[in-house]
Amino acid sequence: MPSPTHPTHTLADFDFELPAELIAQHPAPERSASRLLDATGAAPVDRVFRELPGLLEPGDLLVFNDTRVIKARLLGAKASGGAVEALVERVLTGNEVLAHLRASKSPKPGSTVRFASGDGGSSFDAEVLGRGGPDGSLFHLRFPAEPLALLERHGHVPLPPYITHADSAEDERRYQTVFARHPGAVAAPTAALHFDEPLLAALRERGVGTASVTLHVGAGTFQPVRSENLAEHRMHSEWFEVPPATVEAIAAARVAGRRVVAVGTTTLRALESAALSGELVAGARDTDIFITPGFRFRVVDRLVTNFHLPKSTLMMLVSAFAGHARVMALYRHAIAQRYRFFSYGDAMLLERGTDAVSR
Repeated sequence: MPSPTHPTHTLADFDFELPAELIAQHPAPERSASRLLDATGAAPVDRVFRELPGLLEPGDLLVFNDTRVIKARLLGAKASGGAVEALVERVLTGNEVLAHLRASKSPKPGSTVRFASGDGGSSFDAEVLGRGGPDGSLFHLRFPAEPLALLERHGHVPLPPYITHADSAEDERRYQTVFARHPGAVAAPTAALHFDEPLLAALRERGVGTASVTLHVGAGTFQPVRSENLAEHRMHSEWFEVPPATVEAIAAARVAGRRVVAVGTTTLRALESAALSGELVAGARDTDIFITPGFRFRVVDRLVTNFHLPKSTLMMLVSAFAGHARVMALYRHAIAQRYRFFSYGDAMLLERGTDAVSR
């Protein structure tokens, strides 16, 4: 569901110049050793991520996205020999999937594509059933066996397009959170990549509570916004679930006067999607929520988030949350201080701005 768009904002308002060398190509040596831009006070403070517990109060509630990244990228060929690259977007029932396909000529319904593991070993054939997805841009494929097992055996880690190296053992380990549970994402909930077991233990010792949601991040998270008029942008759809236990934990934090801290924009999107009726409701469904300045926040008080692409829907989301002028100033600070950007980059802690519409 689209949100109200501030009439004075256009796509150009969310642009900025980013030196290419600030795009992180590899993760920090240790998860919690990445940098953290603390933007909860009047002036930003440069910190290390492992300092996060000291920025929270006992009783505050951190909410994580426990989705698990699948090896969604497949390399193969059509029967004619033409190369095919697939990115599985969603696993369906009956061994079927929806996938993005890149080929010199699109395969026709009824044809097969052979996907290989890349090591010269085994392969499998997928049948092309036709087009699918909300706008028909995806391909509907049938695999010969359970898709997640085939992807684990033959697939590659679906690294973002701005990461230039081929996936490696390091990516298998680090492009995944330490608490990933439910497989289905084709992109990592990157703000959560900074958490490791020592940091989680420090948070428990501090008395900070934790809860989880599941949102299977789709490739649409990297989809560019092409229209200057933000209201014309069609948001991608993603499946999410908010468990009853998380609703109860948030209600308890509210009663105690504590803050709800979303770890990542995907967690925020799940929580705010589940509260669009005015009350946070447990359950599972798809969301195409588009959060832009003017959105009414009902759940989240603070946000842990990485630094996002220029002109992206995530830049619009954080601007809606913390204030457009505030966010653009923080990005200027981060660039000047040589923070690392995007999925393997550093993070910041944002307070909901006074100009953000709240519950």
